[in-house]
Amino acid sequence: MTEPVDPGRPGDPTGRPGGNEPVEGVEPTSAAPTDGTAEGVDGAAANDADALPPPPSRVARRAGDAADDGTEPTAGRRVGQSSSLMRELPILVFVALALALLIKTFLVQAFFIPSDSMENTLLQGDRVLVNKFASHFGDVKRGEVVVFRDPGGWLPAGADDEGGNPIVKGIKDVFVFVGLLPSSSEKDLIKRVIGVPGDKVACCTNGKITVNGIPIDEPYVYPGDKPSDRQFSVTVPPNRLWVMGDHRSLSADSRVHMSDPGNGTIPADNVVGRAFVLVWPLDRWSTLGVPDTFKRKELDDAAVAVSSLGLVTLVPLAFVRRRRVGRLIHDVDAA
Repeated sequence: MTEPVDPGRPGDPTGRPGGNEPVEGVEPTSAAPTDGTAEGVDGAAANDADALPPPPSRVARRAGDAADDGTEPTAGRRVGQSSSLMRELPILVFVALALALLIKTFLVQAFFIPSDSMENTLLQGDRVLVNKFASHFGDVKRGEVVVFRDPGGWLPAGADDEGGNPIVKGIKDVFVFVGLLPSSSEKDLIKRVIGVPGDKVACCTNGKITVNGIPIDEPYVYPGDKPSDRQFSVTVPPNRLWVMGDHRSLSADSRVHMSDPGNGTIPADNVVGRAFVLVWPLDRWSTLGVPDTFKRKELDDAAVAVSSLGLVTLVPLAFVRRRRVGRLIHDVDAA
């Protein structure tokens, strides 16, 4: 006779035999705590997390995206950047050269000093920067060091240097063209302006050059040199300048060309620009300012007086000359 099977403990809705008693071969699971905490749930989540594989890294995700697009993940992107740079490089070079050419044409240009005529202010081989903007929109001032084109006969004729490596020469010509290097073939000179239109420049009074009758101090003149080794007196015509080198005994300046048109003066339109800074060599870096002797107001006042005196003198002479010409015409008609 068999014993009846226990239908399960009261309160067990499943009706499974034994209720919560362990079953052979199966480990019992811990019940959730009755105090409302989630330890049991956290433990289960932890077990699930240990069982799952780690999430893909950012690099792997990017590689997967690139693979979906059918492109190389990293190498392809680098190749694209390199090809883009190669396409943009000629444009960048062209823009840089265009800007340099614009600066050279209208703003600043480099020049080198080819002779000793401006010692000790400038030595042979020095490099200076020349402000070309001021020459386009302003008048040249007394005392400024200016670069100007040869008005004719001031520089000896010479052949350009065509020797050397043609590749190096071609690269140099490009840099000279855009103004990054000074040219050795341009017919330019550099001198100091002593007289401007209307000024009367003369030498010498008490061993000094005078401008409109006022002696000027010249601390920039080469030590041991006289202000001038020859006598002269010139009234600067309109739109012209009287220029002299600081090394007076070696400078073939306006004094040497007094037999040329303009009585030794140069056209103001020939001025390329004002040299405002010495940039090379670096140990001689300095600005090229206007000496204080040229900043005196009495120079301008004297210039006005000289111009007025000239006008007062010229008017009677013109009147006398006109009367003389009239008499000659009258005598010819009478004859």
